[in-house]
Amino acid sequence: MSTKLEDFIRENKREFDTDKPSGGLWAKIEEGLDKQELNKKKHKNTFNIQLWAGIAASLIVVLGITFLYVIPVKRSRLSVADVNPVYAQKQVKFVSMIEQKQDSLQAYAKTNPELYRKFKADFEVLNKTYEGLTKEMAGSPNQQMVVKAMVRNLEIQIQLLNQQLSIINEVSQYKKENSI
Repeated sequence: MSTKLEDFIRENKREFDTDKPSGGLWAKIEEGLDKQELNKKKHKNTFNIQLWAGIAASLIVVLGITFLYVIPVKRSRLSVADVNPVYAQKQVKFVSMIEQKQDSLQAYAKTNPELYRKFKADFEVLNKTYEGLTKEMAGSPNQQMVVKAMVRNLEIQIQLLNQQLSIINEVSQYKKENSI
């Protein structure tokens, strides 16, 4: 079948070649190709801008999440030993002393509960201040000063407990003397 078609084309070739393209056809084709190429360049540039803008936005989001969650966690883990090891030793010593004195004070709670509640309320004020200083230390530009204030607060807590124990001893001694 293909031989019949080939034979027909050979015999009628001149009839097929009668129509010639116009002279402006090639100019129109070139003009169309130029427009296509220009459109591709514009599209390519906008695509690159959109791509890079998307990448930049994604990077900003990732960095923002990192700063929101990672850095505060690191700051909150800051301890007194990180800022000043000498004050950290004092802190451990003072906290131990405070716990011992609180245990001694609590032994008198049964004999005089009202006085114990007042003493505990006074101590809680200092303790809340200490906790506030602990939170402030992580974000403070002068951490050394905050650590000094924390240690000073512990010293004041010890002094307060000593005074409270002294008052309880005086009250107990007064009760003994007056009961005889």
